[in-house]
Amino acid sequence: MRVRLAGRINRELSERTGLSEADCEVLLALADSPRQAVRDLALRCGLEWEKSRLSHQLRRMEQRGLVERGTCVEDGRGSTVSLTAKGRAAAEAGKKVQDDAVRRCVTDVLTDAQYDQLGIIAELILAAAEEPHRA
Repeated sequence: MRVRLAGRINRELSERTGLSEADCEVLLALADSPRQAVRDLALRCGLEWEKSRLSHQLRRMEQRGLVERGTCVEDGRGSTVSLTAKGRAAAEAGKKVQDDAVRRCVTDVLTDAQYDQLGIIAELILAAAEEPHRA
């Protein structure tokens, strides 16, 4: 179910906006930030990505005009990332596509009681996913 739903959302995202799932993750994380410029370390930790993955993703997004990178004022060794106007518009479009797909594929097909149960089940699964791995 997870794979099929994610595949559906990602296809719609790509077809309607030209964004990948990774693009959208970065754009939405930046758009949701209360700060204009986000330290790349904070972004990486928030996304739970490896340093090299984020670096490559940001380079591609910068080349497409979605984000800008700068030097961190507080710490000259670090860098910051911010959305461009094009990136902010892309984030809004991506969020709309994702929200529409989730509504159509999840919210609209469940009764209120089923939706409430899904919330309870999701909380249990997420809590189990946070527990340390036991061999």
